[in-house]
Amino acid sequence: MSISNDKKHVVVGSLNRRQFLKGALTAGGAVTVPWIIPASVLGRGGAVAPSERIILGGIGLGGRGTSDLNWMIAEPDVQFVAICDVRKNRREAVKSIVDNKYGNNDCAMYRDIRQFLTERTDIDAVLIATGDRWHALASIMAMKAGKDVYCEKPSCFTMTQGQMVVETARRYGRVYQTGTQRLSEANHVFAIEMAKTGRLGKIHTIYADIRYRGGARFDWLPAEPEPPKDETDWDTWLGPCPWRPYNKVYVNHGWYNFYDFATDVAMWGAHTIAQALAGVDMSNVSPVEFEYDANNSNMVVRFADGVKMIMVRGGDCWKDCEYWHGSCGERFDGPEGWAAAADGYSKPDVSSPALYAEYKKVVGDYMARTQRPMNHVRNFFDCVKSRRLTVADPEVMRNSMCISLAADTCNQLKRNLKFDLVKAEFIGDPEANSLRSRAMREPWCI
Repeated sequence: MSISNDKKHVVVGSLNRRQFLKGALTAGGAVTVPWIIPASVLGRGGAVAPSERIILGGIGLGGRGTSDLNWMIAEPDVQFVAICDVRKNRREAVKSIVDNKYGNNDCAMYRDIRQFLTERTDIDAVLIATGDRWHALASIMAMKAGKDVYCEKPSCFTMTQGQMVVETARRYGRVYQTGTQRLSEANHVFAIEMAKTGRLGKIHTIYADIRYRGGARFDWLPAEPEPPKDETDWDTWLGPCPWRPYNKVYVNHGWYNFYDFATDVAMWGAHTIAQALAGVDMSNVSPVEFEYDANNSNMVVRFADGVKMIMVRGGDCWKDCEYWHGSCGERFDGPEGWAAAADGYSKPDVSSPALYAEYKKVVGDYMARTQRPMNHVRNFFDCVKSRRLTVADPEVMRNSMCISLAADTCNQLKRNLKFDLVKAEFIGDPEANSLRSRAMREPWCI
């Protein structure tokens, strides 16, 4: 896959600063240029000129989305202008954060994503942090509307949706980043690069933390009176999912326990499978074999090139395990040693202190080679300007989500499966292939 590398000149409205001044000077007195122009307009005093700012909007920003928002608006060349959310309290909370940041009352609020994407032609990029059911659909709608996309994980609900995100980004020439932020954190980058650069020898085993359990319930909750549409637009909240009666538990974080709205392995694997795959050569991993474990413990996954991946299940994801301490860990084992990282580490774990001695060099060489910062949202914004691929581009998302969702299918069918990662289909198993997609409720179909 390739996305155009043509540079994009970010503008506010239809005129950049240079065009405005030129037009004003040649207008024959029709426009008078003020003697004093604010330094912020000219990009002086540390301010970024309007012509160089990235105009940002948000779709569905709750807890995780608010964290991303604060991270993004700290960037000096980013200006957040509008929030779209089906819940009024979320719209107002985001508006309060943004208006306090800029010292004005300008952040616009929208309930309907279609109106938002149609009207806000000034917006360059969107942050999407809805519930999982909406991630791929909102990304596709936004990219078709000419927006670049930063989307939280899991970034697709099904394999079919994941492939459609890849195709849409390619067709419309959009920049896309999935929110696997550990791909831009130094400790994880070090562990990944130790594997990728051969310092551990030929990798034979990789590990990924999938201990969080979600999407396991196939029932649904009893009906409660629906709130007013402006307070919570329940029909749009459901989006492409099957219609279910309103229950406040769903909208108050309880949705991720239900198969209708969530996944299982992919709920946590969306974080860590991408980290594990980043350390291996992806050119010869297909087909992929999944070994079902009747005890619902660690799942063994075997790639065509002989590399084995252990999806570490078991207990509480926040507790230590034998491969790392903390959560969201990955580990790489080779004949020359092993390297691992997880959340909360002051430094990565390695099998020998000698391996850690190259920490600064390994991370520095990676940054020099890729021109990527140790800042996931900054990488996204840099790519919005340069039109380069992000570190977590659509193919990275698609591959990691396909493997995570294939593991879900393996557990659901309770048998071993063989999967063609290139074609995103199971080999010789029509029943498994029928689970690569889910029906999407009108009008939220793609």
